Amino acid sequence: MAYTTINKSTDYFNTKLYTGNGSAQSITGLNFQPDWCWLKSRATANHRVFDAVRGATKAIYPSLTSAEGTSSAELNAFNSDGFTLGSEANVNANGVNFASWNWKANGQGSSNTDGSINTTYTSASTTSGFSISTYTGTGANATVGHGLGVAPKMILMKNISTTSSWIVYHESVGNTKSLALDSTAAEDASSVFFNNTSPTSSVFSLGNSNANASGDTCIAYCFAEKKGFSKFGSVKGNGSDDGPFIYTGFKPAFYMHKIYNGSTGQWLMFDNKRNETNVVNKFLKTDSNEAEGTSGSANQVDFLSNGIKIRENNGDLNSSTSNDYLYMAFAEAPLVGTNNVPTTAR
Repeated sequence: MAYTTINKSTDYFNTKLYTGNGSAQSITGLNFQPDWCWLKSRATANHRVFDAVRGATKAIYPSLTSAEGTSSAELNAFNSDGFTLGSEANVNANGVNFASWNWKANGQGSSNTDGSINTTYTSASTTSGFSISTYTGTGANATVGHGLGVAPKMILMKNISTTSSWIVYHESVGNTKSLALDSTAAEDASSVFFNNTSPTSSVFSLGNSNANASGDTCIAYCFAEKKGFSKFGSVKGNGSDDGPFIYTGFKPAFYMHKIYNGSTGQWLMFDNKRNETNVVNKFLKTDSNEAEGTSGSANQVDFLSNGIKIRENNGDLNSSTSNDYLYMAFAEAPLVGTNNVPTTAR
């Protein structure tokens, strides 16, 4: 039996760096038509997310609580090998460097009727374990179909009709607490988020939170774990520059990290394109419009052939053994030797 069903991770996830030109330009080289594009200036500017379910030109903002915005001057088309940008400075300022993280699902998709709320659209890749769903909230306990066939490990949800915080489910945090992607805050405990119910192979559960406000349009990005391609879990800090090792079973391409057990801390984002060799110390923060951090050893990790090694002792990344950190990671390549696909350490 194969170690992983995804020999080429860049068929489903790819980081693409580009330089803005202040006018229309097409960004190519992704290896697939993206269904979810997350863009961030490496200078000061807010994050932006676009997806094929809502359609190009419609942005939501991981670093903000704002409702959905529409502009043809930002990302205005998904193409067979990338996406097209307009002249808006937040995504295409002349001479400014940008990062984009891109996932493939299944186009706009169709309605999913597995839950008590029928989705307007659900775009799902059961191969890579990623789906996008839009639905209308009811204001009462409900379930929504995600289309993955296995239970998601992590879900990012947002009410796109009005100003409200993002709601994040992560298996390590559990079904009684939520985090906010736009905030450094510690976890918030309440049944209104997920009705104290973990996702199943067909649906995720909602209470009466902002992600289920009556009559409002909401979106959910769901991630299931796929061996050799994605990993979601938690790691305990050790308060040392010789930090813990996280086994993923693949060479990482993307890594997100957040403290969650009662302490505040940034959501840190690393990838294999902004740092092509170890150490990986160029980071962005989902909860901030700040420019890319490159301040020496402030936040450092190594991307290895089979996982991530934490290389710094600080509160956001690796403080004392009393602190736990959640993570999400996606692969550059599967573990060396698996599926007869070779890879090398960095």
